[in-house]
Amino acid sequence: MIFLEGKKKFNLKTAVYGISIGLVNGLLGAGGGMLAVPLLKNTGFEQKEAQENAIAVILPISVLSASLYLLRDYVNIADALPYIPTGLIGAVIGTVIIKKISPNLLKKLFGGFMIYAGIRLLLK
Repeated sequence: MIFLEGKKKFNLKTAVYGISIGLVNGLLGAGGGMLAVPLLKNTGFEQKEAQENAIAVILPISVLSASLYLLRDYVNIADALPYIPTGLIGAVIGTVIIKKISPNLLKKLFGGFMIYAGIRLLLK
């Protein structure tokens, strides 16, 4: 696997992490990425590597989750369409910016966003 070269290979720990990420993603949407970053760091990735590889982990999981939601008529694709073009633009901007941010600042931004998201969910 390209993304895991030099890192720990598939074992029980990575299987449990993968199931956990998929479960959270399936239940909460793409929230599996918030879980993927700390778990990838726990397997030996640095902050930037963990965040960059979390996308590679989440993409196929999100595609599968979205497909299942669509097939089961849980969502209407027309409701999501207005967000897709600007979301793609944001993704491009994020991939450009991540290379310019120090790992320490990136860690603080990620942690701050997790705290913000948690507080927001608890208060609404």
